[in-house]
Amino acid sequence: MPKYEFRVNGRAVSVDSWDPGQPLLYILRNTLGLHAAKFGCGLAQCGACTVLLDGKPVRACVTPVQQVAGHAVTTLEGLGTPEKPSRVQAAFIAEQAAQCGYCTNGMIMATTALLHQTPHPTPEQAKQALSGNLCRCGTHTRILAAVIRAAKA
Repeated sequence: MPKYEFRVNGRAVSVDSWDPGQPLLYILRNTLGLHAAKFGCGLAQCGACTVLLDGKPVRACVTPVQQVAGHAVTTLEGLGTPEKPSRVQAAFIAEQAAQCGYCTNGMIMATTALLHQTPHPTPEQAKQALSGNLCRCGTHTRILAAVIRAAKA
């Protein structure tokens, strides 16, 4: 069975997969026990499964495991801890930017990538960066406030 070696949240991992096209999301959730990235649509349209691949946001539901070999994957679990959340996680908490929480993983990961690229985004840039992440609860106003708060932190 082929092995795929890459880094997840700073640690080296080696996973077996009979299918080189197996979605990274399944590896993260089922093999590595990392459950922050969610299965939403399976079509890369909702953003619930967003992770960072070498610092860039990707949809884990359509990213094949063979594509991440030799690269670095960061999941929500790799950003901070409950005791010491990342600045983006802390901003989402402070702004109460979650209702059901299903989209929160993708929103935080997209925001983290945005702030690495654009440390002080305008509200319009924040809207654009999050435009591919869907939230059914309607907490977009609080989510955008959290992005701006994190940028100021």
